[in-house]
Amino acid sequence: MDERLTNESVELLQQLIRNECVNDGTIEGTGHESRNADTLQQVIEGVGLDVQRWEPVDDRASIVARIEGSDPDAPSICLMGHTDVVPVNEDGWDNDPFGGELIDGEVWGRGAVDMLNLTSSMAVAFRHLADTNFKPKGDVIFFGVADEEAGSKVGAQWFAENEPDAIRADYVLTENGGLHSGSPEAPSIGMNVGEKGIEWRTLRVRGTPGHGSRPFRSDNALVTAAAVVQRLSEYRPAPKFTELWRNQVAAMRLDEETTAILLDESRLNDHLAEHPLPDVAGHLWSCTHCTFSPNMVGSPTTLKSNVIPDTIDITVDIRTLPGEGPEEIQAHLDAALGDLADRVETSIDIRHPSSISRHDTPLWDSMQKAVNTPFPTATLNPSMIVGFTDSRVYREMGSIAYGAGLFSPSLEPGEFGSRFHGHNERIDVESMALTTQFFIDVVKDMQGA
Repeated sequence: MDERLTNESVELLQQLIRNECVNDGTIEGTGHESRNADTLQQVIEGVGLDVQRWEPVDDRASIVARIEGSDPDAPSICLMGHTDVVPVNEDGWDNDPFGGELIDGEVWGRGAVDMLNLTSSMAVAFRHLADTNFKPKGDVIFFGVADEEAGSKVGAQWFAENEPDAIRADYVLTENGGLHSGSPEAPSIGMNVGEKGIEWRTLRVRGTPGHGSRPFRSDNALVTAAAVVQRLSEYRPAPKFTELWRNQVAAMRLDEETTAILLDESRLNDHLAEHPLPDVAGHLWSCTHCTFSPNMVGSPTTLKSNVIPDTIDITVDIRTLPGEGPEEIQAHLDAALGDLADRVETSIDIRHPSSISRHDTPLWDSMQKAVNTPFPTATLNPSMIVGFTDSRVYREMGSIAYGAGLFSPSLEPGEFGSRFHGHNERIDVESMALTTQFFIDVVKDMQGA
């Protein structure tokens, strides 16, 4: 691994963290991704490449740069990294979440794993290819995109609807993949070929307004909403297995009994309920179930402490498995809410179905070769992630999209997963080095003459 490239990736990650591009989910006055667009543009323009820039909303810019291919018929590949991060509760952190500090071989800060680490490695790899006069067969594109964390309205989705040719690519690499599993005898590295769908809904509960001094037998919308939230949190549907789930279980190399339980729809729920590691249980549950997470409660009118509210809105993050659409989601809601279902009005905030890319491709072969340089016996495991990425936008445009990277074998998947949107987000320098070289090797193998 090239120490200079590693240092450049680490330093770039530190700066992107310090730019504090926090996306709170609104359209204007948030994100400020233009700060990270400025930083990335300076890195890439330093080798003379032209950088295009779009800013659909003030201070929310995305950039696109391109190394032109020699063969117009050769497939193109895009390295796509988002530049925004989610909000943070600083009280839960041991170090400054926007300090970008390097502590004991790890870079700390919001976005260190989601996904400024990969965005930094992609930018450094892209610049290195240009700086070394790499002549690809097909176009190589770098796309630093805003607004992934809130559904891509002024990011990838905006480009798909307004400037599709600017970002169009046959193959795309983005978040997330590259974690190790399996056994020492049969190591495996997961790469994301699919992801669950999203259907964020607002559930509106209505009641009857009244004076807060007379709560007995009142129709308090907040009380009903609390019962709705409780029922959603306690809902335990039957699991649904996909072929990717079966691949994932096989790659874990667990004992025969545990493997049998994980593949048994009648036993899985009870097993996960008693699992000693909540983070692991939560991930495995999300891999096999449509999930409902009530995350915000509010009201369309101003609430006051002595007024019984008549309208409460609950924002629910719903993640769907392949094959689940609006009818299946409504059936889940009806089952979860029971006699309260008639008290709820639903509206859809964001909808994207689950998406999967095939993995019998030249890009997959190049990724396998790139992984085998540092890890000769490792095999790639096609996996489905439980979150969403901008891959879904590219898949809807007809592209093959993978979540990819290459992390240190010492980075435990459960611990890594807990850092997404959590406290004390951080990434180790070894993973930065491996990932930067991985992107270079993949592009060279796939696009080399």
